[in-house]
Parts: sequence; C-alpha cells; structure tokens
Amino acid sequence: MNDGTMNDSPMSLQLGRTLQGVVTLDGSKSISNRALIALALAGEKPDAWLTGLSTSRDTQTLLQLLQNPDQNLFDAGDAGTTFRFMTAFLSTRPGIQTLTGSARMQERPVGPLVAALRHLGADIRFLGKEGYPPLEIGQMKTAGRKVQVAANVSSQFLSALLLIAPYLPEGLELAPEGPLVSRPYLDMTLGVMRHFGASVQWQGDTIVVEPGQYTPRQLAVEADWSAASYWYAMAAFSETLDLRLRGLHRESWQGDAVLPVMMERFGIETQFGDNEIRLIKSGKPVRPMFEWDFLECPDIAQTLAVICGGLGVSGLFSGLETLSIKETDRIGALKTELAKVGISFAKLPPHFSKNQPEKTFYSLEGKASWSTPPRFATYGDHRMAMAFAPLAMLGPIEVENPGVVAKSYPKFWQDLAIF
Repeated sequence: MNDGTMNDSPMSLQLGRTLQGVVTLDGSKSISNRALIALALAGEKPDAWLTGLSTSRDTQTLLQLLQNPDQNLFDAGDAGTTFRFMTAFLSTRPGIQTLTGSARMQERPVGPLVAALRHLGADIRFLGKEGYPPLEIGQMKTAGRKVQVAANVSSQFLSALLLIAPYLPEGLELAPEGPLVSRPYLDMTLGVMRHFGASVQWQGDTIVVEPGQYTPRQLAVEADWSAASYWYAMAAFSETLDLRLRGLHRESWQGDAVLPVMMERFGIETQFGDNEIRLIKSGKPVRPMFEWDFLECPDIAQTLAVICGGLGVSGLFSGLETLSIKETDRIGALKTELAKVGISFAKLPPHFSKNQPEKTFYSLEGKASWSTPPRFATYGDHRMAMAFAPLAMLGPIEVENPGVVAKSYPKFWQDLAIF
C-alpha cells in the first residue's frame, strides 16, 4: 500500500482478508465540535475540560478559529459543521467579522440558518450569492426568542441555533418545521448542552432553552462511530475476523451507533466490552436483501452501499435527502463510482413509493467485480475515499486524492497499514 497521506497522488491499495488486531479510533468529530462551541461561549479553554478531542481537520479548524476570537476574518475551509456553528457563534460576538470557506463551501446553502438568526436579531449580510457563503456578521440586537426553521435541509442549522441559545437574552423557543433529518445529531446537541448545564427541553414540538450560561465540566469524547463503519465494511469482506475497536460504547449520542444492529444482516456480531467493541463473525448467513432508511444516519450510507455491492446484496436505500449538499453530491458520486465495478445505484420512479410518498428510494444491484484495478474518484469527499477503500480486500484498487481523509479520520491509512 502506498502512503497517500502526504500528497494527493492516486494510491494503489490491496488488502488481505484477515482482520485481527486492535484499532484505537479517533474522538467523535460531531461531539467535539459541539463541546468546543459550548466551552468557547463559556470563555473556557478546551484543554482543561476535554479529553479524546477529535484530531480531524474539521475539528482542528474550529479549534483554531475559536482560539482567535478577536480576528476579523474567519475561514472555515471545507468544514460544513464548522461554518454553520461559527455563523451562529459570531452572531453573539461584538464587532463585525467576515466568515468564508472553500469554493465548495460557497456552494452549500446557509440561507435558512441566516434567516433564523436575523429573526433573532442578528446582523448578517451575504457577500456573494444570496443564501450562500461568504458572510459579513455584525453584532446581534435583541428581537425575541421564538423562531421556526425548516428541519428537512440540515440538522446543523438547528444545532447551531441551539448551541448559542443560553447566551441569547431571552433564550430560545425553536420550532422545527417538517420532518427532522438526522434527528440523532439534534439529540446529540441537546445532550452536550445538558452536560454543560444548559436548561433545554422539548415542549410539544418546540425546543425551549432558558437564558443562562454553560458551566464547564469534564467530558471524555467517545470515539467516532462513523469511522467505525469502514472497519465494519472490512469485517464484512474478511475471511478471518477478530477485531477490537477502542473508544466505543453501547450508550452513545451518535446516530451511527446503529451499526451493530445494521451489520447483523451481514453476518457480523458486535460484542461490547470496557470502552471497546469486538467484531467477530456471527456464523449467520448474509441476507440477500438489505433495506434501510438512512434519515437518521446519512453519513454511513456510502459505506453500506459499498458493503452491499461487495457482497452482491441487493439494496433499497431511502432517507438520502441531505447527501446532495454534503462535501460533494454523494448520490451522484456513488452512482458513478459503483458503476466502475459493475454495480447499479439508481433512483426509483415516484410510483414505487406510493405508499410512502414522502420518501425517495434508491435501488442497488450487482456484485463488484473487475479485471484491472478500478480508480475511484473521491470528489474532495473524505467519506468517498474511506467507504470505497474496503473493496481492496476483494482485489487491487486505486484511490484518488487519498489525503481527503484528514477531514474526519487523519490516521485512516496508517491504521489500515497495520493489517
């Protein structure tokens, strides 16, 4: 295996099918980012309160921005969560700041979040295309505490508002409109807020946060279940399996912690231990059909598509509505890259979902095969690189721009090199 972590040259990759050993996973990026905002609002340095902080580029970018709160220009790069959380955070700060990001970030919508912040008294101006970064953010003026936000675009908009809510003069009454996407991420936000002493609760369909402040407390950030998904994929493709993943717990704030249940269908058993899980073969046959609604766990949809394709399992996927506004159009990317190894990933016609008209379904058919190593494009998307890497257990492949994994799992290739 060529080391692709130091440059963007394509990486040749071939893996054996014996997966035995121990991997210590990085801390959850999502939990880390929420905790950093809470501590920054409390005026505290994270070193004194957080252990296991994610080393991902997204989290490190947020950490660097928060360590220099008096600057006038903030660049979130390609970190979507960082950009959205910083939009809300900077709205609570004095003065005028500019918040920008990468070219791809300037294609990702932020209009609903800005509209909600303006309703709460924020002074925000779009510096380019209306509804998109970059932003000029001035000081907030009090304008009430009730706001409605569409819940079907990104749960990050809701989380950004909630995280600053204790520091709004009147608190916040947030009413999500429509079906919630990625509900576990919203629950995670509420969990982090409560951990640091915020008064927050559901009252009917409204989330009510009382004004106050965060109280710093120690927090050990649990490992990233999204990162675990790539090891589950390799477990599914392995012939010999006894793998321990450290830092994961049965009780988790993360929606991707559904993986143990999901992977039972592929013959993988998860045993929970003290601050770790153990993956072994269950001995049960792999089911020929896999159906799942990914509305609450969209970040592992790519991984499960590759697992299905690698094993020749037919798939029926729904809940993918947010994938087109991620680091890339993940639906289009999946379709293109899976086709390189003979797998079809296609949107089903509307009449297929006549009993569930609110859902869009995608079918996956075929079993991965190739005669010459396929070169998988990653589209600047860390999850495309890591989701397709396990196919190297079935034969040699190439991965373009392997350095993109730094966004969420910087040590991925080094961890992979152990096996």
